Amino acid sequence: MANNFFQFKQFIVYQQHCAMKVSTDSCIFGATAAAFFADDPKLINTDKRYLDIGTGTGLLSLMLAQQTTAAIDAVEIDNAAFEQATQNFSASSFSNQLAALHTDVLQFEPGKKYNGILCNPPFFEGDLQSGNAMKNAAKHSTTFTLQQLLTTADRLLTSDGILAVLLPYHRVDAFIQSANDLQFYLQQQILLRHTPAHPYFRGILFLSRQQSTAHTKELVIKNEGNAYTDAFIDLLQDYYLQL
Repeated sequence: MANNFFQFKQFIVYQQHCAMKVSTDSCIFGATAAAFFADDPKLINTDKRYLDIGTGTGLLSLMLAQQTTAAIDAVEIDNAAFEQATQNFSASSFSNQLAALHTDVLQFEPGKKYNGILCNPPFFEGDLQSGNAMKNAAKHSTTFTLQQLLTTADRLLTSDGILAVLLPYHRVDAFIQSANDLQFYLQQQILLRHTPAHPYFRGILFLSRQQSTAHTKELVIKNEGNAYTDAFIDLLQDYYLQL
């Protein structure tokens, strides 16, 4: 049974009311996106705004708030998850940066544009579903498809804004092509392996409307001896208690 909470160095994530729990790949995504946005000279000012689509526990927003001083709106359609994110935001030292919003992002009209959007979308579009409706909405594209993510980003991003997304590796190429069709272009991708012997299982993509040479990196979580790699430790040491 999953733990009811996950303790990080600077915040705690309660997750008992969320279908999707804290996972290693979501932590990698959160840390990678936070580092990307914090290092981007266009995105470090305090008047910048980010949008976290389908925030769930609020994990990604909390990791981003730890590394930036910007305001973050976190939208969540599921009421239980929205209440969980609200609890986690209120308990954190970054609460003044964070706003949880109980809404369907397809009907979301914030009256402003965002400098960055991050999303860990439903993974299993078209795959076999379970009998649990809440898990289906969180894990499958029953309420929010990848195409809808792209059109939402097109609607809500500034002209030079960045979309950051975590995907199963087998969906990466098709998503990049769909993004190109809407004039969103890959800037950077990080491909994840469990160990050097494993195939890629996730891709982290950063896209914008500016065409440029895309950079590809690889992140291996554990080495042959089943210990965390130096790259993983460097990425997560600001967050994980045991690193």
